[in-house]
Amino acid sequence: MRLIGSSFIIIFLAAVVGWLSYTFWHAYQPKPMRLQGQIEAQQYNIGSKVPGRIDEVLVRKGDQVTTGQLIFTILSPEIEAKLSQAQAGQDAAEALAEEVNIGARSQQIQAARDQWLQAKAAADLMEKTYVRINTLYREGVVAEQQRDEVHTKLQASRYSSNAALQMYQLAEEGARDETKKAAEGKARMAAGAVAEVEVYAADTKVASWHDGEVAQVLLHSGELAPQGFPVVTIIDMKDAYAVFHVREDILSDFQKGHEFDATIPALGGDKYRFRVSHVAVLGDFATWRATNGDKGFDMRSFEVEARPVQPVHGLRAGMSVLVTR
Repeated sequence: MRLIGSSFIIIFLAAVVGWLSYTFWHAYQPKPMRLQGQIEAQQYNIGSKVPGRIDEVLVRKGDQVTTGQLIFTILSPEIEAKLSQAQAGQDAAEALAEEVNIGARSQQIQAARDQWLQAKAAADLMEKTYVRINTLYREGVVAEQQRDEVHTKLQASRYSSNAALQMYQLAEEGARDETKKAAEGKARMAAGAVAEVEVYAADTKVASWHDGEVAQVLLHSGELAPQGFPVVTIIDMKDAYAVFHVREDILSDFQKGHEFDATIPALGGDKYRFRVSHVAVLGDFATWRATNGDKGFDMRSFEVEARPVQPVHGLRAGMSVLVTR
């Protein structure tokens, strides 16, 4: 009995020593390192280039939208007024350019010709009158003053006839090339003003440029939307990625192109394959300090982005991603 008791005590003590040895050995083994990241996705803000009052928002949070789908409309009477003004200016400029290119009407040309013939006839009459008065002056019948008055009238009639001829020729020739170019330039400038306002008018109906899911609706019907202010925010979960902050001492395991396994607790903890797509070129200070012997240094961390190798069903922005090393 005494021998059996001694054996039991020895076995018990050996078991305790073995357990303590294993515990100390396990305690001093390097613990697995766990990195925690977060799922993010490409986000797009949808706004308008023109300010105005929100007329109608056609989507709600959680809706799936596609490229080209109408998202919201803006009511802007000011743009409609500017468009009417620009169109009126374009009509006037085009009419003026057309008039300059076509030239004077046939009635205007005929009127200018008649005025020239009338002035020419008056000048011919004054020519004959001056010849008669000059002859009488030489015979001493009329005074020199009377002859000079008739001569002055003759010169004036010649000038009037020449001026009427110039106006008639101008009416026949039409506008100069420089005048035509100036009129055409004004017409193009007016058309450009109309096109500019039409672009702004078209931007009162804002469509999505991307596929995605509506994450936020920041403004609603009746509210004022400043220029460029995001009215709706969409997230493209097809362009999702995980973001980690990796210490520089293990950064070599997360170079661009490297693949690793990670778990997503929100999806049941299954493992998914990720591939590193981006490593930040600048590091930040990590939140802990590593010490080697009597030497210590501040450890830096780098932001690393990794994308799923295969699409992950049910993935949402904000989910945690765990990597164990």
